[in-house]
Amino acid sequence: MKIALIAHDEKKELMVQFCIAYCGILSRYSICATGTTGKLVAEATGLEIQRFLSGSQGGDQQIAAQIAYNEIDMLLFFRDPLNPKPLEPNDMNLLRLCDMHNIPVATNIATAEMLIHGLERGDLDWRNIVK
Repeated sequence: MKIALIAHDEKKELMVQFCIAYCGILSRYSICATGTTGKLVAEATGLEIQRFLSGSQGGDQQIAAQIAYNEIDMLLFFRDPLNPKPLEPNDMNLLRLCDMHNIPVATNIATAEMLIHGLERGDLDWRNIVK
């Protein structure tokens, strides 16, 4: 199972803290992330993370391509709803691809905790059958 991590600048520290808290669970899976988010999480947790380009350089689009090819099983995308982003159309495309390919996605910490606990219980094992 492969988990992708993306966080807007204002949410990067929250993503780091989330990954520290759930490092034991995350360490059992393959993790990828956009450049800066991946670097911060890897430094804080010691997790091995496949890093793509930074989001502003197309890293979110690289993750979107993997979603389109059914290579991502879960997306944790901590968005900042208060500060509009110039790349917001890319964000919406990413979420649309998750909907099209039935990829569980969390856009905030509350949903991310639900998904990570479901992952631990085996609730997302159906993704292995889909592949």
